[in-house]
Amino acid sequence: MTESLGFISDLGLILIFTKVLGMISRKFRLPQVIGAIMAGLLLGPAMLNIITETEFIHDLSKLGVIVLMFGAGMHTDMSSFKKTGKPSFVVACVGVLVPLIGGFLLTWICNRPAFLDTSDASASVLLQNIFIGVVITATSVSITVEALKEMGKLDSEVGNVILSAAIIDDVLGIVVLTVVTGFAGESANVVWVLFKMLAYFVLAALVSLLFHKAFNWYQHYIGHDRRRLMTFSLVFCLFLAYTAERFFGVADITGAFIAGLAISNTERREYIARNTEVLSYSLLSPMFFASIGLKVSLPSMTPMVLLFTLFFLIVAILSKVIGCGFAAKFFGYNKEEQMQIGFGMMTRGEVALIIANKGAATGLMSNVFFGPIVLMVLLTAIVTPAFLKWSFRKSKAEALHV
Repeated sequence: MTESLGFISDLGLILIFTKVLGMISRKFRLPQVIGAIMAGLLLGPAMLNIITETEFIHDLSKLGVIVLMFGAGMHTDMSSFKKTGKPSFVVACVGVLVPLIGGFLLTWICNRPAFLDTSDASASVLLQNIFIGVVITATSVSITVEALKEMGKLDSEVGNVILSAAIIDDVLGIVVLTVVTGFAGESANVVWVLFKMLAYFVLAALVSLLFHKAFNWYQHYIGHDRRRLMTFSLVFCLFLAYTAERFFGVADITGAFIAGLAISNTERREYIARNTEVLSYSLLSPMFFASIGLKVSLPSMTPMVLLFTLFFLIVAILSKVIGCGFAAKFFGYNKEEQMQIGFGMMTRGEVALIIANKGAATGLMSNVFFGPIVLMVLLTAIVTPAFLKWSFRKSKAEALHV
């Protein structure tokens, strides 16, 4: 009986450590997600080895991913894309393509028995190599926004390009993830996978439209109690997430994101988003981010894995900075603005971790890559605000000398 209650103490420890370390991260003007990951590293096999990932933690963290992406969809403002238009889209596309190629080539070189042991992944070596490229395609919207807000540059033209491109970047990353996970099966057929993807997006669009109309009708004619709207919204999110993966082979986080988009332009969006954020912030997100840290066993990081981590970090940084900065050049942005856009797109965060977690669950990624990915996320999250401040300060100093 006492052993069956172990999940309660695990839950309590994870929550208190994620919040305390999150507050410490915020004190140093770093995203709180870093503190949550560090909590998992501290409590897990990597350091103190107090907690290991149980089935309860795994299931709760999976729900955390779904709710996190549901909230991200609700906070997506499609009108913001109009401010930057074509530049943002091109920057985002290049910001996905260059890291995808860079990550693939690096893993193609290193993913060999003499270098890295990835035999625990069930997918083919080719798919594994592609997937590591997919992991570093996403830009963290939350970390980028936090850094730009602190500098008062969120509403600047460069800030708008970075924000819009980062949002498009994440959407493209989810689409690429869906395609790659669809090919993970041994009998995967390219045409069939693409057809199921298209069928799901059509179905999701129709269901979202019907839900949107029913949602508005209910709140105007029946729904005096807003709490029911919150419940209906969560059920809709879980429905789209479940059907996506169960029947169409599409990532469940894609369904959750679409559900959020369907609610993003309703009158009660702020209420639902606010309450979803409370649910996510207080329980589910800490469990997800801590579970990432719990998966890492640093002692198992051999010299070869550490060497791969170094090269992986370099590729992750340069592919965004050079790729996105180069794309911005074709739209008339000067060197300082190109540098700012590149640095703004450099940071990774929750989406990269979500993709990595998804890959491990589907056999697309070996556990040997968790350490390098977590370290990459941590380091890019730490250095991005510093690089952005330096680039904007440099630009301002040069303007004063003109």
